Amino acid sequence: MRPNFFLLGVLATLAAFAPARGESAIDTNSLATLAVQDHGRKKPFTTFAREMLLEMAGTSALPQASSVQGGTAAALDANSVVLDLWLKPEGWDRKPLILVTFADLKKQLGLPVDSGQKLFTYDELIHNDAFNTLLQAATKVRQVDENKLTATQKEAEHLGERLRLFQDLVNGERETIVPHPREANGRWLPIQNLGTMDAAPWPPVDSSETYYVSSDERAQAAGGAFGKWAAAWRSGDMGAFNTLTPQLVSALASLSPAVYPSAGTLQFEHAYMQLHPFRKAWIVYLLALLVLLLTAIWQRTAGYRMGWLLVLLGLGFEAYGFFCRIIISGRPPVTDLYETVIWVSFVAMTIAVILEAIYRKRFFFYAGIPASIITLIIADSQPTILDSSINPLTAVLRNNMWLTIHVLTIVSSYAAFVLTAALGHIALVLSLWGRRYDVARADLNEFIYRAMQIGILLLGTGTILGGVWANYSWGRFWGWDPKETWALITFLCYLALLHGRLAGWWGEFGLAVGSVICFLSVLMSWYGVNFILGQNGRSLHSYGLSTGGLSYATGFAAIEIAFLAAIIAWNKTHPDRSPASSARGR
Repeated sequence: MRPNFFLLGVLATLAAFAPARGESAIDTNSLATLAVQDHGRKKPFTTFAREMLLEMAGTSALPQASSVQGGTAAALDANSVVLDLWLKPEGWDRKPLILVTFADLKKQLGLPVDSGQKLFTYDELIHNDAFNTLLQAATKVRQVDENKLTATQKEAEHLGERLRLFQDLVNGERETIVPHPREANGRWLPIQNLGTMDAAPWPPVDSSETYYVSSDERAQAAGGAFGKWAAAWRSGDMGAFNTLTPQLVSALASLSPAVYPSAGTLQFEHAYMQLHPFRKAWIVYLLALLVLLLTAIWQRTAGYRMGWLLVLLGLGFEAYGFFCRIIISGRPPVTDLYETVIWVSFVAMTIAVILEAIYRKRFFFYAGIPASIITLIIADSQPTILDSSINPLTAVLRNNMWLTIHVLTIVSSYAAFVLTAALGHIALVLSLWGRRYDVARADLNEFIYRAMQIGILLLGTGTILGGVWANYSWGRFWGWDPKETWALITFLCYLALLHGRLAGWWGEFGLAVGSVICFLSVLMSWYGVNFILGQNGRSLHSYGLSTGGLSYATGFAAIEIAFLAAIIAWNKTHPDRSPASSARGR
């Protein structure tokens, strides 16, 4: 009896998407309607809590005993952590919550380096004399020349930011839930600035404007609703807390109905965050890859069809994820490094699907699926490096037409080159078997060439359009900015590779090697300019900067170089089996 691959795939997919056990008793759908203004955007409290915990601890769930669940050992969710810090902060200064991972910083602070511990308490860090000395030294260096800051000093500054975030959450300063009475983009204030509450233990935040007076009946109602809501949380009465959440939201919304976001808008974002579409996409892609590999010889037709269905399902999850981010942010979804990574996955799979539909050889799936899985896992597992928060645009990016045309085109070229490099890896691995796979390597040579043509076309077009945008925004077409320079270097690298193929300087083996080598220039343009060359602030493209991940990037480059060296050495020591000599001049 033939196995039903479709049924197996559906069951495995549903199992992967099953909700985790031990979820908090908090009614998150209701809590999501409580809006918080953060980084210039109004977002659900559930999103705010997740981002705050990621920023402090590098995780969206804190592994410890959960007070909400009666003390059972469980991962405390972000909502519970942030609500506790805000409404019941007692004892949190002695719980491991603050992320420290940089080895040299841990060594200088006297923290355990080799134990694998990443989270430390606020109390042990804030009273660490070595940390305070290091932070003061970093401040003095920054005042003179920030380019002379050492890596350890920079990491100390990042740690200082996490400690300040802890303080702001405990003091109620970061939880800005009181809407501006008139302006849609006006500054929101924390609840203690409402001026009507005896229950608020925090001092008011300095503000040049008083929005509401204590005699305002709406302000009194909002203050009273918050007092009851906070008391319910402090007493552990989750039933009352969940019941009072809509009442608090209604009272706050009545202060400024035109400014406060609708419940539907907030719950839409909450649903996107809960679904994790990009995580589900790589799970589905992984299942598709397993199906295709297991049916490479046996049940090829059924496995191929099942692979197609799963690939399209994964692509659908990615498309839905981008649709949500566009609706939430009101802009194209490629304005920071996280968004470029997930966009590369999406476009790489889109190109793979189109070319696979044309050639029907499976190779585009074998190349595109692993590439997409790796990029999505990186985006999903490195929140301190790739910030998934949806933030407003900087001023230079607010022209959506140029942002859409230029940035999407450039980043889409990276996706084509990712696919090219993945095809090159397959071709190089097959070269280990000599001429046994001549037909497959010939197909791969053609596929590498086609994917590379797409990448060069997109990169060349994007670079030219970038010059047009630069002339519009900065008054010059070209300025040898690091990003511009490396875009040109990358374009010339691939152009030389294609021209060398046409001139007969190398055959299919050389093209495969070149596809991997040239991708390192993409890595430099995509990552290196932001993390290495742009950190001094001299790059006009510094709006895309992030921090961390240098060891991962350099490690990847080292592995790629070692891989190529091993393949080339093997082919040289096995000339009788090597495809390189027979491929020259084709």
